[in-house]
Amino acid sequence: MLWLLDYGAGNVTSLANSVRSLGYEFKWIQTAEDIKNADRILFPGVGAFGSAMEGLQKRGFVEPLKEYIASGRPYMGICIGMQALFASSVESPDQPGLGVIPAQVGLFSNKDKKVPCMGWNGVTERREIGQEGRKAYGLGEANADNSYYFVHSYRVAASEPGVQDWILTMTQYGDEQYVSSVQKGNVFGTQFHPEKSGKAGLALIDGWLKSTDAPTKEGGKGLLDVSAKPLRAQADIDADLVRKGFTKRIVACLDVRANDQGDLVVTKGDQYDVREAEESVTTADEHASGAPEESSETLPSAPVAEPTLPSSTVSADPSEPPPAKRQRQVRNLGKPVDLARRYYAEGADEVAFLNITAFRSTPLRDQPMLDVLRGAAETVFVPLTIGGGIRDTVDPDGTERSALEVAGTYFRCGADKVSIGSDAVFAVEELLAADGKKSGKTGIETISYAYGAQAVVVSFDPKRVYATSLEDIPEIHRSSAVDLAGPLRSNPDQKLRDDLGPNGERYCWYQCTVRGGREVRDLDVVQLAQGVEKLGAGEILLNSVDKDGSKSGFDCRLVDLVRTSVGIPVVASSGAGKVEDFSEVFKVTDVEAALAAGIFHREEVPIADVKTHLMEEGVKVRKD
Repeated sequence: MLWLLDYGAGNVTSLANSVRSLGYEFKWIQTAEDIKNADRILFPGVGAFGSAMEGLQKRGFVEPLKEYIASGRPYMGICIGMQALFASSVESPDQPGLGVIPAQVGLFSNKDKKVPCMGWNGVTERREIGQEGRKAYGLGEANADNSYYFVHSYRVAASEPGVQDWILTMTQYGDEQYVSSVQKGNVFGTQFHPEKSGKAGLALIDGWLKSTDAPTKEGGKGLLDVSAKPLRAQADIDADLVRKGFTKRIVACLDVRANDQGDLVVTKGDQYDVREAEESVTTADEHASGAPEESSETLPSAPVAEPTLPSSTVSADPSEPPPAKRQRQVRNLGKPVDLARRYYAEGADEVAFLNITAFRSTPLRDQPMLDVLRGAAETVFVPLTIGGGIRDTVDPDGTERSALEVAGTYFRCGADKVSIGSDAVFAVEELLAADGKKSGKTGIETISYAYGAQAVVVSFDPKRVYATSLEDIPEIHRSSAVDLAGPLRSNPDQKLRDDLGPNGERYCWYQCTVRGGREVRDLDVVQLAQGVEKLGAGEILLNSVDKDGSKSGFDCRLVDLVRTSVGIPVVASSGAGKVEDFSEVFKVTDVEAALAAGIFHREEVPIADVKTHLMEEGVKVRKD
């Protein structure tokens, strides 16, 4: 029997779904006694080293785990499950690890790359493990270009002395070579997340499960130990690492809201208006079904006056139902789970669900949205982000719910990251008002501490404020102004087409908005970006109020401005209309990921066409 260890933090649902999809049953470890009686253990992990080890200690799991591993029974650790094997981590230097591997987990340098490392990369075997070894650990054929999903700030350097006998595979990020998997005896661990790595990841989990099935079969030899195999030539390893390399991500975004009949649908705003351009007849019964009132999470739709119907259609009999009313219907582009599955099959590297409707009660009681997340996680084995309602709330009965509790619920339902919107703007305003002193109470801070920075995405909705000269821009925002006819900050030699204002204005600054772009704040996008990074966010989802629905290409000047202002990854969003828009934003700004919605939903620009074009243009992307 396979046992999964749940230490109380992170998304374990995805791994459980992966194991089920491969036809295996499992039990959850709930007590120390379960560890003692287990045949094989799989320890998944999304979170911070310190909180994970604290969770193990609180449950009394530390010593039983050490004893289990020493007994020779199969153990597989994922991410934190691998890092926990080490003696310590600089992430939480006062918190000891299991000490199975006598080395320390270190921190990525950010001098030539963004941290956290977030995306897909290849792995390269350090030893001559042969086809037998690759099969045992699900690594595919020799020279395979399989990519796996990594999301972490802390890593074990490949040069770390105490880990040399343990390295199974290595990976390169920027100029650093680090340990992407370990193996020795009965122990196997991966820094990447196979449960979020599509077909290649499922094959890896399947390889380990089948290998550890062997002792139950006649003549079985158990898990293959390849730790003593001959080392490969370093030159060959170096060449492999460069050839595989870190890839750019294509993210499919699904804006989810209730339509006027109360059903959850995927919609898409045209300049933030999610209703159809044409009016359509809605019957009295449909009105009676009760459309949810729009909340602060709802994107605005233009007001539409209901026309007066001709007098001949008005009934004088009060017993008859009222006449039909006309209104613009919410744009319906499909069902959320069905679309997510389609994008997974088409090769999307991530899927994001952004809830832009009013909650039926509160985020924790919004069962339809939670069911969407659960349903997607059952068959979509790439990272899932959920946004909308990740904030402190109060239930109708007065029960207070923290942003951390809300995020935890979404993680338990299958999310890998949560996206915070308007609340992040308010948190940064408070940070600036306090002269940069953190309160430790914001949603970004509490979620980041518990689950790691990589679990927190902040979604921005800035809009341009044009000016004819720099002097026309408020002094506090002048340093973040953009010359719309000038070069990029990251690449002064890169000349973009002029992008002047409607009246020929040469400059602009990007003002932050909240509540779906309806309310502006006296905060520029650089202040917001640097503020959320300081609070602990691990990624920025960068929308553009001006570009949304335009199909005129990404705002490369905005992307360049934000990306050069922070050390965390950025996802470019808003404006994509053709495959060339993706290659432009990647080549011009070197941004880590690009997101689109409507053009994918309507199949105007298939994901496969985007990736084919990017490969032809020399942009490295994951091959499904």
